[in-house]
Amino acid sequence: MTHEFWPELEVASWQDTRDTLHLWTQIVGKVRMALAPPVNHWWGVTLYVDATGLTTSLMPYRDGGLEIRFDFVAHALVATTTRGDTRRIDLRPMPVADFHREFDAMLRALDVEVTYLPVPVELETAIPFADDTVHASYDAEAVTRFWRSLVSADRVFSRFRAEFDGKSSPSHFFWGAFDLAVTRFSGRSAPTHPGGIPNCPDWVMHEAYRAELSSAGYWPGGASEGVFYSYAYPQPDGFAEAAVTPAAAYWDSALGEFVLPYADVRRADDPDALLLDFLRSTAAVAAELAEWPRA
Repeated sequence: MTHEFWPELEVASWQDTRDTLHLWTQIVGKVRMALAPPVNHWWGVTLYVDATGLTTSLMPYRDGGLEIRFDFVAHALVATTTRGDTRRIDLRPMPVADFHREFDAMLRALDVEVTYLPVPVELETAIPFADDTVHASYDAEAVTRFWRSLVSADRVFSRFRAEFDGKSSPSHFFWGAFDLAVTRFSGRSAPTHPGGIPNCPDWVMHEAYRAELSSAGYWPGGASEGVFYSYAYPQPDGFAEAAVTPAAAYWDSALGEFVLPYADVRRADDPDALLLDFLRSTAAVAAELAEWPRA
């Protein structure tokens, strides 16, 4: 049954859908950014893996709240208020511009007034959502496979997080880069991040990286079926040359990260154990080389 929990997912087979879905998650994520209280390192803007897809979790609104969920089983975007009102959009092949229009109409139908920047971030080309007729793909089967891969990655990330007594993030989905991530912190401050991310103000990166960290994640790109990655900020001397496990892991100089191909994980006899080994090994190297406090 392992293949059901770690499904095959060739990037080339769903890249158009992935890129469209990325933009849809940015639209929903920007609403969470507008409504939810700010939390250190932008933890307050992320989405979370749930039983059918991705959710904003409950966001405060007026004297109640709003939750928006991507259901990748029934293939619907569902918005529910604490007043008991629910609206939905069927997820189907459609341009980002149409999704954006239907989404805003759904919020109005729920009597939710929110202002957000209607332009993508962290992408080389940032077409305003209302004008984007380029991205219009939705392969429902591929999206369900991706959600299943997120469920498995989230399970392992959550176990890995639980092993660390210090400050660490939850396993959460960053819609800016379209990746699931979990991050540990040494407790020390870090030098100002240089920024330079496309269509993203430098102050966003300054907040994200204002503390010394070791971060790992899952990104559906970078290899034939995506990659798991691990990096440290600031990067300690010798990090790129360090020996890490498992054997399938390697340093990607273009990304500036250790990577473990998703395909190697899903083909393993024990995928969870292989991924956990990667997470533990790379985090240990980061902590050792940077001489993290051992309280």
